[in-house]
Amino acid sequence: MPDTQLYIALIQTDLVWEDAEANQRRLEHLFQQLSGETELVVLPEMFSTGFSMQVEQLAQEMDGPTVSWLKEQAARLDKVVAGSVMIRENQRYYNRFVFVRPSGQVESYDKRHLFSMGEEHLHFTAGAERKVFQLKAFRILPQVCYDLRFPVFSRNRSDYDLLINCANWPAPRSEVWQTLLKARAIENQAYVAGVNRTGIDANGIRYSGDSLLLDPKGKIMASGQSGTEQILTANLSKSSLERFRAKFPALPDADDFTLMFS
Repeated sequence: MPDTQLYIALIQTDLVWEDAEANQRRLEHLFQQLSGETELVVLPEMFSTGFSMQVEQLAQEMDGPTVSWLKEQAARLDKVVAGSVMIRENQRYYNRFVFVRPSGQVESYDKRHLFSMGEEHLHFTAGAERKVFQLKAFRILPQVCYDLRFPVFSRNRSDYDLLINCANWPAPRSEVWQTLLKARAIENQAYVAGVNRTGIDANGIRYSGDSLLLDPKGKIMASGQSGTEQILTANLSKSSLERFRAKFPALPDADDFTLMFS
């Protein structure tokens, strides 16, 4: 596939509460359904544990079993595999988006906006850096769940082509989830991929999935059925994106600003 195209797959699935090995088995089964064309596979937020705050018991080092499993899968599948993991580093805990290449190279982004209503801020340290990853011709902005609500952090400074958000977004706010994903695509003239889990976690919170792949006009390229385990796929075109941006060059007219991290 040419560098100007990127075949992406989103894994919308239920998660077994606080059981990394069970989640790995589930995902390996789903990986068997991936097309050979797939180049980037995105998993939900905290795909190995669910949205648990038991950091002392569950968090792992970057050289621990979960990241090692991601490396094994990326190499075996010959695809980039990405998703967020509970990570312990320097006596702190991070909700970390990891982006693992078939070569074993790992890039990462730490969730910036911690969900205080779920007490995430009491257990995790917020990220202090906005990251952009490169894959073929695509510049990718990674985000995790609650980050989606903060448009300044998502603002395209003409530095990304695809925004990825991996989430555990509760079903009662599913319409908000879908609306914000569409807004981010439109306002940033970028592809947007939002992958959300399904099922009910140990806290009784229900997740409907409703994952979306959107084009830069906010049009749906693929959508996840509510409550259904499935794989969403789309072929993204960098040349189509560039033609659209050239025809309707809104990004250069955006207000300038500086992000401050504390």
